[in-house]
Amino acid sequence: MTTIQDPNTFNGNPIKRTHIMAKPIGPACNIDCTYCYYLSKQDLLEYKKGCTPKIEEHALENYIKRYIKSHNSAEIIFSWQGGEPTLLGLSYFKTVVDLQQKYCPEEVVIKNDLQTNGILLNDEWCEFLAEHDFLVGLSIDGPEMLHNAHRKNRSGRGTFRQVMKAVELIHKHKVSFATLTCVNNLTSQNPLEVYRFLRDVVKSTQIQFIPIVEQKTFRTDAPQSNTESWKAENQIKQGDKRLIPGNKDSIVESFSVSDIAWGNFLIAVFDEWEKRDIGTVFIQYFEANLASWIGESSQLCTLNPVCGKGLAMEPNGDLYSCDHYVYPEHKVGNIHNDDLDEVSYGGKQQQFGYAKVETLTTECRNCEYVFACYGECPKNRFIKNANGESNHNYLCAGWKKYFAHIDKSMARLARTYGYPVKFGRFNDTRLAKLMGKEQRHVFSVKY
Repeated sequence: MTTIQDPNTFNGNPIKRTHIMAKPIGPACNIDCTYCYYLSKQDLLEYKKGCTPKIEEHALENYIKRYIKSHNSAEIIFSWQGGEPTLLGLSYFKTVVDLQQKYCPEEVVIKNDLQTNGILLNDEWCEFLAEHDFLVGLSIDGPEMLHNAHRKNRSGRGTFRQVMKAVELIHKHKVSFATLTCVNNLTSQNPLEVYRFLRDVVKSTQIQFIPIVEQKTFRTDAPQSNTESWKAENQIKQGDKRLIPGNKDSIVESFSVSDIAWGNFLIAVFDEWEKRDIGTVFIQYFEANLASWIGESSQLCTLNPVCGKGLAMEPNGDLYSCDHYVYPEHKVGNIHNDDLDEVSYGGKQQQFGYAKVETLTTECRNCEYVFACYGECPKNRFIKNANGESNHNYLCAGWKKYFAHIDKSMARLARTYGYPVKFGRFNDTRLAKLMGKEQRHVFSVKY
């Protein structure tokens, strides 16, 4: 007789997962990207002057043991980021794998992902990454001129050719990889050049885009803090020229993407992807959007109603609410001193997570596309909307333009794959009413 497993349990107990983005070498890096939000943490946090921080081996073992213990699931994912984690050397990550195997429970699979600029990758590194099935996140911003504009080494030279050598090695050794591309003031103006380069030259089938948005005070001021830049009375209304990157009086860094440029970038890439690449290229935002349209949870914290499900950990074990909230006021504990369950699910982290949906502006709450982003990442909520409400999202106009553009396509995609369409202007309920029918799913609609 076959025993049916409850999908919500593992080994007879409720499934429990935690996610930590570990920074084993902190903000230390071998390049100097113009838009990096993490390099400044070396000054902001309590690192010893003149020392390169790292998780020492005894602390590494304690972290791995505690992290595994905090799970009750068939799969445990370790995430390693920086700075540049490969600076620690290959032997360090061989130790990581040995320790994971030492503490891995029976019937559990441990997986790793590693975010890197690729510069230190060689044959030995790639053989190891392939052998142990690491998913490598490779940072690359597009063709040479666009990549080199912001991603430079310490001497001010572009890193494109070094990264492309890493691409060759990754393919040679068949390493699982995804690309991470920062959409900034320059790449946002060249969406098809960027996308086609990633698809046709890098041959990436998993693509992640990240909008680069930083106020000029981001190196010292935490989001939603009581600093001058975040006070409601000082926030600038949507449409003001001081929100335009590059404007002499702008409050955002010149490398930031503007709201409309972000929307236009996504629209151009989506149209190309829809025509040619559905089913062959995985673009994280588009997959997350489809989940939202059919009423399922997005895998992206920035588009979900609740955030804070992924902690960030510094080399000394300090835990912070989110990778973009690594500021002293958002420290929630320490992996070596505090119970990880109490930190992950405790009151402070829950308050942080639910604040995302609880602090939406009235405009957001009434928006027909609130289901798709829930006000996006709170770190970007530093402007007033047209009605004068504070703490509105800087990228709102771009997101809204993009959502309106893909609305019909998302409904069509969902129906093509046999899913109900719960949200959007072309949802099943609305179309059934328009057609005078009571059926729940409408598959015959032509538009």
